[in-house]
Amino acid sequence: MTELDRIDRAIIRELQKNARVTVTELASRVGLSKTPCQVRMRRLEDQGFITGYTALVDQARFGLDHIAFAQVTLHDTSSKTLEAFNNAVKQIAAVEQCHMIAGNFDYLLKVRTRNMEEYRQVLGEQISALPQVLQTSTFVVMENVKERGL
Repeated sequence: MTELDRIDRAIIRELQKNARVTVTELASRVGLSKTPCQVRMRRLEDQGFITGYTALVDQARFGLDHIAFAQVTLHDTSSKTLEAFNNAVKQIAAVEQCHMIAGNFDYLLKVRTRNMEEYRQVLGEQISALPQVLQTSTFVVMENVKERGL
């Protein structure tokens, strides 16, 4: 894997702040001219350091301001079970993030819904129905202090 220098890291940092910045402005911010900046961006994309560009949206403006984290424990953790769970959880729209955990449980899910009633429906009818789910525990977010690491 290619080693990233301070300019590569600066490009990534600036794009994380604002991916819509023009190449000319980005180049200025990182101390390059336009063409070398474009070359570095393309290399970072080709090598998989930059995997895409997206728009961040305020989920609360869509009425999705209820966040809960669900710990999920499976009956077993065989490769077949994990694969089935992974494939199935990707189909639940309310699950914003899913992480396999090394600890007292198997998965941690970030679930975003409109309210507690909708969360209970998602938990009871979708998450609990996923392959090999043994038990779940829920932690409701009281305040979203920091969403991303910029």
